[in-house]
Amino acid sequence: MADHHYLDNEEKSVVIVMTSGPSTAHRCATPFYIGAILASMEAEVSIFFTMEAVKLAQKGVAESFAAMEGGKTIIEFIRDAKAAGVKLYLCKPAMPGYKLTESDIIEEVDEIANASKMADLILACDKSMFF
Repeated sequence: MADHHYLDNEEKSVVIVMTSGPSTAHRCATPFYIGAILASMEAEVSIFFTMEAVKLAQKGVAESFAAMEGGKTIIEFIRDAKAAGVKLYLCKPAMPGYKLTESDIIEEVDEIANASKMADLILACDKSMFF
């Protein structure tokens, strides 16, 4: 069992499409946790915030709640993912629906992008996940 490798093939890019937000707090930590694990295993990982997930990128929001009572805040999971090398993208077309401007966005976000960026990421990746 010691010789077993989780990534023993050439598939090493993953896109996680994040749609969950504060209204489904229990779903908000896992994508960042999984992303951090995959990135630490040398996978190229991108998380694309869209729909209600854009609220997680608003200053003060991810600091204000956890996925479970007594757990780490969502911003801690986001920062762990960033530290592992995960790239974070924010859906620009979703921002107006949540009254967000670029100045409202946390510094951890790498790029504010259009939906075409999400499509490019999905088409170019080896694996995709949706939360």
